[in-house]
Amino acid sequence: MMRGTPVFAALIAAWCATPCFADCLDDAAAYRHLNPALVRAIAQHESGMRATAVNVNSNGSEDIGLMQINSSWLPALQRYGISREHLFDACVNAYVGTWILASNCRRLGATWKCVGAYNAVSPQKQLSYANAIYRILQRAGN
Repeated sequence: MMRGTPVFAALIAAWCATPCFADCLDDAAAYRHLNPALVRAIAQHESGMRATAVNVNSNGSEDIGLMQINSSWLPALQRYGISREHLFDACVNAYVGTWILASNCRRLGATWKCVGAYNAVSPQKQLSYANAIYRILQRAGN
């Protein structure tokens, strides 16, 4: 084995981290028939595109990974063999996040309410969240 290979691998991994996340987000969006720009905007808002992000909420639940999957989903995800640790994999997290978003859209229609429901239950918080995502999309030119 060549010397320096681990350093080279680490540099490549660091260099492609965000584009690799974007690939997973785009693939997951396509799989769920969602707009990839919308999915990327949600990931940007939720975690700043960080696969290792964790946020502890005031109610004790956690938001985990790239799309900040709330720990309240863990019992449902366990049925599919997905654990908390799996949610730190950006691709797993992207597919779970788009699964949640797509289920909201099926239930509520392809509306901003669907987007707001990704983050909140109350209508006022949904509106605030949807507006934040809309602003990200506007800044990105989408």
